[in-house]
Amino acid sequence: MAKKVGVSEATVSRVLNGKPGVSEATRQSVLTALDVLGYERPTQLRGERARLVGLVLPELQNPIFPAFAEVIGGALAQQGLTPVLCTQTKGGVSEADYVDLLLQQQVSGVVFAGGLFAQADAPHEHYRRLAERNIPVVLVNASIEGLDFPCVACDDAVAVEQAWRHLASLGHERIGMVLGPADHVPSRRKLEAARKAAKDAGTELADAFVERSIFSLEGGQAATARLLDRGVTGIVCGSDPLALGAIRAARRRGLTVPADVSVVGFDDSAFMTCTEPPLSTVRQPIEAMGRAAVDLLCAQIQGTQAHPGELLFEPELVVRGSTAPPPAR
Repeated sequence: MAKKVGVSEATVSRVLNGKPGVSEATRQSVLTALDVLGYERPTQLRGERARLVGLVLPELQNPIFPAFAEVIGGALAQQGLTPVLCTQTKGGVSEADYVDLLLQQQVSGVVFAGGLFAQADAPHEHYRRLAERNIPVVLVNASIEGLDFPCVACDDAVAVEQAWRHLASLGHERIGMVLGPADHVPSRRKLEAARKAAKDAGTELADAFVERSIFSLEGGQAATARLLDRGVTGIVCGSDPLALGAIRAARRRGLTVPADVSVVGFDDSAFMTCTEPPLSTVRQPIEAMGRAAVDLLCAQIQGTQAHPGELLFEPELVVRGSTAPPPAR
């Protein structure tokens, strides 16, 4: 170890025991060598390695997640913290495995932007491990029942209300929904809001007009094909990739968007202005949400946090070319 850094064993000993008489540059070299060689730092020196924050994302295929990573990563860097990006891949490292790795790295905190916590029926033990160790945690887009982590979320009810009213104002009466799995909490909220919006408009959202899907373009396409069989003219989707799948399903039927079918997405992720037609969608305020998540994390790290519970951010409907009045009957 001493040889690796080019210092005496006495100097290494001084650093490990927190004794004076060592320059800051030498001290940092010794600590870095410890990390590189895979040694555990002595407990009293762990906080210095830290300044690492886990950023756990469910995927990078949906452009909304790289967008969150960019905002959160930038805000962490401004606070002198370094993000460690953990992305789940099918058949790859699981979220629980990532949590174990982050605990081994003695991270200062973890931000989860989407993930298993948003699924009510998924395993949540790894979150409890973080809570038991008092690791600061912030969740983006859903809270976990029974665990007191602060949460930053887009107001799903307002998002659906805006999308639904937009389609209804264009004259659509047969409006369908393409949402995530039944235990996906944001999708549950969206469904409740859609039922209420339909009721307020004096109609009812039939179960036949609600389709569940995995969050992918292919999933959106399959779910929309089933809705088109039932005669819907407008479709509200739980994500932009689902909406792009909906447009593809309509085209495969020889239908035109928006002349025959109107489609509304959710997120306003990158390149939605470049699709054909450009996608009408409900924009999540990513910048504000990402910055708030980092503020909440830093408040926990510094021990100054008054717990705000769940912070709900207002979405904004962006009307583009994928919505129009329904075809005349």
